[in-house]
Amino acid sequence: MSESRRALLDVNVLIALFNDTHVHHEVAHDWFDDHRAFGWATCALTENGFLRVLSHPGADVEADRATLFASLRTFCASGHHEFWPGGVSLRDESLFDASAIVSHRQLTDVYLLGLATRMGGTLATFDAHVPLRAVRGATRDHLSVIAAA
Repeated sequence: MSESRRALLDVNVLIALFNDTHVHHEVAHDWFDDHRAFGWATCALTENGFLRVLSHPGADVEADRATLFASLRTFCASGHHEFWPGGVSLRDESLFDASAIVSHRQLTDVYLLGLATRMGGTLATFDAHVPLRAVRGATRDHLSVIAAA
């Protein structure tokens, strides 16, 4: 990842940062501590996904919905954060190559990679299988895979 690129945190990274029982909680914090100063971002999709997953009654989190909303607001106000409006569409053939998407499970990751690429940033994810070629103009600098130690 280019150290100067702002990182769009995907839903699983956000969840790992907040959920201390998440398998990648520590590695997410280590990565975030090392990269936060370069800037980080959320978008409507990642914020909604974070709140949806962690507010589910079966989620392994000891916080009610109102607390989760407040925690997300506080986190985003804590510095170096930027909200990226979802100004891209998977219908945009100038940005997305649908033939490079091999599974429905890749759609959200490809969308987020497209948004990060369009914004000149990088997508921070645990998923090493995001197809770069599905986003026209995306390079390895646009994808930051957070690996477990």
